[in-house]
Amino acid sequence: MRKDIHPEYREVLFHDTNADVYFLTRSTVSTKTTREYEGQEYPYFPLDISSASHPFYTGEQRKTANEGRVASFNKRFGAFASRSKK
Repeated sequence: MRKDIHPEYREVLFHDTNADVYFLTRSTVSTKTTREYEGQEYPYFPLDISSASHPFYTGEQRKTANEGRVASFNKRFGAFASRSKK
């Protein structure tokens, strides 16, 4: 390997904020914060979603706004149709 061209590969603490689960794994991600975990200080990186909270892995279904295409179109452009022609 050539020297001084590879990023630093180290242990990083990832935190899934939705499930409040911590993962300690090796990564090259750069962080500015650190946090203590199991008696040692690690670089800290918060996550919005991971395998602990992703619907594919957990089996939970999240409800989304399922409007039809026509309803969505009328919601966006319905005001234009209500104008009268001069």
